[in-house]
Amino acid sequence: MSTDLREKDTKVPSNKLHNFLVAESLIDELVKKAFGMRQFAYTPYSGFKVGAALLAKNGDIYGGCNIENAAYGPSNCAERTAFFKAISEGVREFAAIAIVGGPEEGVKDFCAPCGVCRQVMAEFCSPEEFYIILAKSPEEKKIFTLEQLFPESFTPNDLK
Repeated sequence: MSTDLREKDTKVPSNKLHNFLVAESLIDELVKKAFGMRQFAYTPYSGFKVGAALLAKNGDIYGGCNIENAAYGPSNCAERTAFFKAISEGVREFAAIAIVGGPEEGVKDFCAPCGVCRQVMAEFCSPEEFYIILAKSPEEKKIFTLEQLFPESFTPNDLK
C-alpha cells in the first residue's frame, strides 16, 4: 500500500471486495485513509475538517477532503471530492465510502454525508449495495447502506 494518502492508486486485493463487510481490515483501511485525508481539508471559515475514502469496485481507493470558498456556494464536500476524482478518471462503479469529520482539534462524533452528497451517491451507486462507513475513531464505526441513509431517492431510473 502506498503511504502517500493523496495517491489514487491505492489498491485493495480483489479477494477482499467479494464481501468487504466481513473484511474488518478493509474497513479499517478506508477509515484510516479518511482520517488521513482530513489533513488536506481547506476550511478557513468553518474549521470543520472532513475526510473521505471511496472504494471503487475495481479495488482503487480515492481520497477526498472538503474545500471551502469565501462565497460558500462553490465549496465542495469531501465525499463529492472523492467521487469527482474517481469519475473524472473514468470510474463509475463503487462499493463503499468511509467518512470522518469534525472540528480542527479532533473528531468528536459521527459525520454523515449531506443531502447533496447523498444525491451524488444515488447517481452512481446501488442503494442496497453501496455502504457508508461513518467513524469517530478507528474503533468506533457505524455502517449503513445508501438506501438506509437516503430512502426513496431520485435516481436516473426516475427519468426513464
